[in-house]
Amino acid sequence: MNVPNKHVLNKSIPNKYFALVILIFLPIFLFFLSFFVGRFPIFPNDVVLTLLSVINPNLAVSPSITSIVFNIRLPRIVAAMLVGASLAIAGAAFQGIFKNPLVSPDILGVSAGSGFGACIAILLAAGNWMIQVFAFIFGLISVSITYLISKSYKSGGILVLVLCGVAISAFFNALISGAKFIADPTDKLPQIVYWLMGSLVDVNIDRLYVIIVPIVIGATILLMLRWRLNILAMGDEEAQSLGVNPGRLRFIIIIAATLVTAAAVSISGIIGWVGLLIPHISRMVVGPNHKVLLPASLSIGASFLLLIDTISRTVISIEIPIGILTAIIGVPIFLYLLRKGYSEWH
Repeated sequence: MNVPNKHVLNKSIPNKYFALVILIFLPIFLFFLSFFVGRFPIFPNDVVLTLLSVINPNLAVSPSITSIVFNIRLPRIVAAMLVGASLAIAGAAFQGIFKNPLVSPDILGVSAGSGFGACIAILLAAGNWMIQVFAFIFGLISVSITYLISKSYKSGGILVLVLCGVAISAFFNALISGAKFIADPTDKLPQIVYWLMGSLVDVNIDRLYVIIVPIVIGATILLMLRWRLNILAMGDEEAQSLGVNPGRLRFIIIIAATLVTAAAVSISGIIGWVGLLIPHISRMVVGPNHKVLLPASLSIGASFLLLIDTISRTVISIEIPIGILTAIIGVPIFLYLLRKGYSEWH
C-alpha cells in the first residue's frame, strides 16, 4: 500500500498561499508602478502625495503632476486593467462552456461586430464616445445573430454555435474590409486601421463610465456561476442529474461573457491573445478548478494588459498599438505552453 508523502502534501499548502499573495499584490504593485513611468516620469512620493490630495486637499501638489495623474494616467491604468480582466475572464468562461482550450472571447463574433460598429461611426465622423457606443452595440448584435442562427438548426449544439460564430465573424470582417475600401484614405482609413489594432491612447474618465457598469455586471454573473462551470465540464447528462440545466446555464454565461467582451473591445479596439493566453497561464498557477480559475484570470489578465500598455507607451517615442504587442509577446508564451503539453491545461 502506497502512503502519500507527508512532506509533499505539506509543500502544496505554502504554494497555494504564495500563489494567492501573488494574485492579490501583483496588480496592486503594477497599478502604482504605472504612475511612475512614462514620457514624463513622476517620482513615487509625488504620486503618493497627489493621490492623497483627494482625501486631504490641503496637501501641496504640483498642478501639472495632478493633471497627468488624474486626467491621463489614472483613466488609462484603470482602462487597461478593466479590459485585461474582462477579456481574460470571458476567455476562461468560454473555454469552460465549450470545453476547448483554443477558444477565445471573440469566438462568437463579438470582436468583428464591434469592429464593424466602430467603422460605421468613424465613417459618419462621429466622436470617440459614439464610436465606443456603436462598437458596444454591434458587438452585442453580432453575438445575438450567431446565437439565433444556431438555434434555428434542429441539431443545434455547441459545435453548431461555434461554426455559426466563425461564419458571422467572417461576415462582419468582410463588412470591415468594405468599410476600409470606401473610407477616405487620407482621414478615415488611418483612423479605422488604428482602432482595429487596439489602443488606449484616447481613454478618459467619461469613456470609462460607459464600460464600468456592463463589465461589473457581466463579471459578477460569471464569478457567481463559476462553480457551475465545473459541473458543465462533467457533461450535460451529469449536469442534469445534479439539477443543472446546461442549455440555460450556457446561455447565461454567453450573455455575461459577451457583455464584458463587448464593453472591453468598445474602448480599446481589437486586442488579441489576452482571452486565449491568460486562462492557460492561470491554470498553471491555480489549476483547472473554475472556482479559483476565474478570479485568477481576472488578476493575471488585468496585470498582463497593464504591463503591456505601460510598455507600449514608454518603450519608444511613438506609441505602439497594444494589439501588436500582445501578439508579439503572446505567441511565444503560447508556444511555450504548447510545448509543456496539452494534458497540463486541464
